[in-house]
Amino acid sequence: MGAIGGGIFQAVKGFRNAPSGMSHRMRGSMTAIKTRAPQLGGSFAVWGGLFSMIDCGLVKVRGKEDPWNSITSGAMTGAILAARNGPVAMVGSAAMGGILLALIEGAGILLTRFASSQFPTGPQFAEEPAPSPMPSPSFGDYRQYQ
Repeated sequence: MGAIGGGIFQAVKGFRNAPSGMSHRMRGSMTAIKTRAPQLGGSFAVWGGLFSMIDCGLVKVRGKEDPWNSITSGAMTGAILAARNGPVAMVGSAAMGGILLALIEGAGILLTRFASSQFPTGPQFAEEPAPSPMPSPSFGDYRQYQ
């Protein structure tokens, strides 16, 4: 996802920043993709892997799957990735990661509620009545031949 999204972004950026002329712009676009997209893809992979590891760990420790796991995972991932830049950067990145994941989780919850209100459930089925006893056959049963 990171390589594809980064590739598209870098293609547009390289196209815009290249000198005029279609061949120059296409070459600039391809150069930007080759130089920058792998770095963005790798960064996304590191972020996604660390996020998933923390999220799964929180699910295991807390014993439940809820939005708090994702929000906490986003904050912790931001803090860990910014650890080399000092505590101030860690706090800022943790806040941004937590806020970003809170917005994503909130949007998911709102979308789910909206979608469920669009398709209301139909009438619930009543409980099935107890089966009635089988009527005796009019022509007799096997006991008459004993």
